[in-house]
Amino acid sequence: QVQLVESGGGLVQAGGSLRLSCAASGRALSGYFMAWFRQAPGKERDFVAAITSSSSSTNYADSVKGRFTISRDNAKNTVYLQMNVLKPGDTAVYFCARFRGGSSLYDPQNYDVWGQGTQVTVSS
Repeated sequence: QVQLVESGGGLVQAGGSLRLSCAASGRALSGYFMAWFRQAPGKERDFVAAITSSSSSTNYADSVKGRFTISRDNAKNTVYLQMNVLKPGDTAVYFCARFRGGSSLYDPQNYDVWGQGTQVTVSS
């Protein structure tokens, strides 16, 4: 059974950068689409970015396009989220997740394995 562990979160000033990592153990991620979601206090869990199993294609929420980059290293069983030009509105707990299939990459219900999350706080 696969487990996902996120790391790399922290406190950063607006305009700064962070790189999140999502390491998998127990089973390879190489055959799966993977994604990052985020959840701010009192809000729903929102899609941030997704990547295909071979890294051939990526997809981003409009709010992060041009600032965030999702990538993966299947040899290391790890998915990354490079976040640049961070804004206070990016403050949230960030989760990585494994896509199990379905009609939408944006729907959290279509993901079957989640990490515990890592807190990102952006100060103004």
